[in-house]
Order: sequence, then C-alpha cells, then structure tokens
Amino acid sequence: MDLTGLVKSLSVPPGFDPPRELAYEDIRASVLSRGDLDDDARGINASVDLIARTRGGGWPTGPVDADDNYADLVWHELEFREGYSYSYVVRRDDGRYLGCCYLYPVGRRVALTEELLRHDVDVSWWVTAEAYEQGYYTTLYDALRHWVVTDYPFGSPYFSNRELP
Repeated sequence: MDLTGLVKSLSVPPGFDPPRELAYEDIRASVLSRGDLDDDARGINASVDLIARTRGGGWPTGPVDADDNYADLVWHELEFREGYSYSYVVRRDDGRYLGCCYLYPVGRRVALTEELLRHDVDVSWWVTAEAYEQGYYTTLYDALRHWVVTDYPFGSPYFSNRELP
C-alpha cells in the first residue's frame, strides 16, 4: 500500500484536555509558546549540530532568527489549541532551559509506512548541548516514555529521534 504523503491524525477521546504542564524528576515541561522565544532561539542556535545528530529530520537547517522562530512558536501554540500536535518547552526545576519535546501525528516527521500505522503518536525531542552533557537527553526520553502513556491516551508511541538512549 502506498502511503506517501499521508499523515495519521492524533486520536484522543472526546473532551480530552491535554496537560499544560508535565513533571518528571527535576524537569518540567510546559506548553511551548511565543513567551519562550528568547530561550528557544538561544537554545536552538547553540545546538544546531546536536539537534541534527540526535533528533534528525529536516529542522533546523541552520541558526534561527527571532522572526522565523516567533512564527514557529505561534504555529505550535495553534496546533496545541486545535489538538493537531502537542509541543512543550522543557526546563529544570530552577527554570533553566533544557530543550523541547513534540507529540506529532505519525507521518508528519517521517514518511508513513505500513509498519508505522500501528503507532498512535510520533514522539521526538531535543536538548541543548549543555543539557546533553548533563544527561538530560536520556532523562527527557524517560520522561516522555512515562508521560505519553500516563498523561496522554496513547498506547503505541513511535520515538522518531535518530539517536535513542
């Protein structure tokens, strides 16, 4: 079956209210918004090569500027509000920026295949170079494995990062 160009929409129960904040060990995730612009742009720009190596995919293609990143953050806000995808900024308990994580429809980040049809969400994430060195890449992976099945109604996540702990 040719599934080229198709995306499997996220399926949540009617009335599902996605969590606006998630916690795990010493990290906190909150809905990604335009209020995160400065930290987000700084984190992306300091970690472009690491993001490409660990998360993979076509983003970012290089450093981001404030205008383009602002538009991207507004897009994430709208997607969250409409339930098309769920994106979070991740920080330590003390507020230090660590990176971002994303719950996307299967087929958006990677081409949909018959094998991927059995999954109900595409999970990806990235952390800054400093956070990676401190082990937060693995901690966030563990957090996502927990959140996606306890705080969300997903049962078969697909972790699409290029590097899995």
